[in-house]
Amino acid sequence: MTTICSVKFNGKTAIAGDGQVTLGEKVIAKATAKKIRRIYHDRVVIGFAGGVADAVSLQDMLEGKLESYSGDLRRAAVEMAQAWRKDPTLQKLNAMLIAFNDEDLLLISGNGEVLEPDENVVAIGSGGNFAQAAAIAMTRHAKDMAADEIAREAVKIASGIDVFTDDHITTDELEEK
Repeated sequence: MTTICSVKFNGKTAIAGDGQVTLGEKVIAKATAKKIRRIYHDRVVIGFAGGVADAVSLQDMLEGKLESYSGDLRRAAVEMAQAWRKDPTLQKLNAMLIAFNDEDLLLISGNGEVLEPDENVVAIGSGGNFAQAAAIAMTRHAKDMAADEIAREAVKIASGIDVFTDDHITTDELEEK
């Protein structure tokens, strides 16, 4: 399990994720995993929650769709989600993705959904609801914070509540167009 949170705020989009990898519900296998990556010529940032092997498969699939559609993230995400939903083998993958570029912030789920968040905050994983609530509160009331600070603090707050989230947090961000 994990927590990934992305925030679009004050001209930047940032993402933060914890590093915990668990085996089952009782064993922490790793505390410093990196679940945030740059793909497609470093122009798209993704964060994933769920099974690592499944997430890497989805990363590869999204990157292929980005190549096919000349980096158009919205189109690539929709095409990937449609393929994911239609293919019985892919339907067994246990992962979710957050993806963003300098224009869009999207949640891509295995149910064939591609969602753009209403409040420019999206979070996934076991601590996702905690992180999302914290990040929304900060975007509404802490106008002096930067997007990366909000995303990092949201995951840190989730790590204090969710046993499957730790405080080894990595971040990345892009400037909006």
